[in-house]
Formats: sequence, structure tokens, C-alpha cells
Amino acid sequence: MKAPAGHRIRLDPEDEYCHEPDAAKNYNESMYFNVFDPERKVGGWFRVGNRPNEGYAEMSVCLYLPGGRVGFMYARPKISGNTELNAGGLKIEVVEPFKKLRVTYSGKLCVMTEPNDMAEPSRAFKTNPVVDCEVALDYEGVSPMFGGQTVKEDGSELDLDPEKSFAKAHYEQHCAASGHFTIGDERFEVDGFGLRDKSWGPRYWQAIHWYRWLPMNFGRDFAMMISIVTNAEGQSRMGGMVLKDGAYDLIEHAEINSDWDDNWYQTAMRASVRTESGAAYEVSGKVMSLIPLRNRRTTPEGDELLTRITEGMTEFTCDGQTGYGLSEYLDQIVDGKPVSLAS
Repeated sequence: MKAPAGHRIRLDPEDEYCHEPDAAKNYNESMYFNVFDPERKVGGWFRVGNRPNEGYAEMSVCLYLPGGRVGFMYARPKISGNTELNAGGLKIEVVEPFKKLRVTYSGKLCVMTEPNDMAEPSRAFKTNPVVDCEVALDYEGVSPMFGGQTVKEDGSELDLDPEKSFAKAHYEQHCAASGHFTIGDERFEVDGFGLRDKSWGPRYWQAIHWYRWLPMNFGRDFAMMISIVTNAEGQSRMGGMVLKDGAYDLIEHAEINSDWDDNWYQTAMRASVRTESGAAYEVSGKVMSLIPLRNRRTTPEGDELLTRITEGMTEFTCDGQTGYGLSEYLDQIVDGKPVSLAS
């Protein structure tokens, strides 16, 4: 991650912990983790996002199970303050900054044989079994840190418009993870790889027109994150990194072409990547199972805004290797259609 001219990227071990919230009403501080077991073909992702100035947290747990089943739970539990990421039964603990973290969950999970049911959440929770779930995962960083907070050369913060902000700071890291999921009377041992991220600052999900985010791992020594973020004016920012031999080679150009089903959910994709070192990669992805999620917001002017995020456990191939990860596609929905399809 490069800083613009006259700026620098700041990241300290203390940033693994919660910050003093900004005055912005929509201040968000969140951590996200995913993991995919290459042998058992199971995986999942977890997120706690504190919104202390609004008095609640966003909590999400998503597990990809054998046979294409997906278990999901979302809640907005009340919180006071911003001292820890622990809400709705999902807890994230920093054991050693940048090296070891722990994710646990104790609560309910809605298990769907047809994950597309979640396009209508109220119906999905009424028509699918909701069972007890326990998750315990230990995460180990296997890469350097990527990202941080962009500040001015003198260390002062940038001026942001909270209405148009997604985060003022963001970092990511590829990881190994081990532990287990228990869903109802099923138990799954997990030994795999994933990616985690953290962000803080003002956030609205509608601040980005659309993006494509492809985190993937082919093992401990080869992994990628490919990102394309596009604004309402059609300007795209490409980025990400390739992990090889313990170091990150930053991506300077990326293209992603996708296949779709009748609901405009991704089913497969092909990515071409070029890095700063001049290395080139061709990546193919096939979605194994996918769940559609959404976020709604009404503006002060009364406009109804709808954001759709499709989360697909995806099998990737690159340079003769097979790996696993996520294809996360965010789109604003206008007239019933993802805006990226008009770009």
C-alpha cells in the first residue's frame, strides 16, 4: 500500500486495539477474519464492527459447510463505548499484535441448504433451522502487515467527509488458522489459511459504488489479495498484494472478468495481475457456495439506499496450484440491478 505524495502510511502495534472514536456519528471500528480448510473444504468468515456513537455493533458469522450449505447469523447488539470487539457472542482477542489473535463465537446459526434464501433475510430465518453454534479459532500471521492509516508527513490526520467515507485506516494480513466449528450436532476440525483485516473511522456501506475483493491462499508461502474499487464517476483503484517467500509484492494492475447467474451473483471469475516487481499471474476462480447479503440506509433526504454484498467461498487456481478463499462483490443496487453491470 503506497501513500500519495506528501503523505505516509502509519501502523503501530497499538492499532490492533480499539481507538478513541471520532466525533462522526458513523464512526466504525471493525475486525474481520476468514479461514478455509483446503482438505476438508469448509470455511467461514467473522466480523465485529463497533459503532459506538450509534450505540450498537454489527456482528456477522458465516460458515461454509459440506454439500453447499451455509450457516449465517447477523445481529446489531447494543454496546456502550469502544473498548473491545466483543458483541453478540462473537469475541476477538489480540494475543500478540501482528502475530497471534483468537476468534470465538457462542450463539445461534441459521443453516441453509439454499443459501440464496438470505436474499430475503426474514423469510430465511423463518424457514431454515436455527441451531447452536460454537467457534474457536487461533490465528497466526504468516505475512507482513499491509496497509495502515494514511496521514500527512507531519503525522496529522486527513480531513474526511463522514458522509462519503468507508474508513480512514485499513490494514490486512494473510494468516494460518486452526480450531473447530460446532454447528448443532456436527463438529468440524479446521486447519487452514485465510486473511484478516481491520479498519476504523467513519463508514457508510454506500460510500463505495462497487468493488471486487478476492482474498486467497494457496498455502503458507503463496497467497494473494486482489482488489478493484470503483467510484460513482467510474474511476477504478486497483490494488492488493502477492505473498511469496515471506514478502509482499504489491499489485499495480489487475483485471477481473466474472460469470453470473440469473440473479447476477458471481459463479466464476478470471483475474490478471501484474505486480511492482514485474511478475504476472493469471488466476481462475470457481464459486463453491455463495450467500447474498445486504445493507439498507435512508438518507436525511429520505432516499432509500440498498447495498448488496455477495460472499462466495471460492476455489482458485494459479500457476498449477489450487487454493481457497473468498470472492466478495459489493454493489449498490439501482432499479433492481447491480451498478457495476452498467459500468
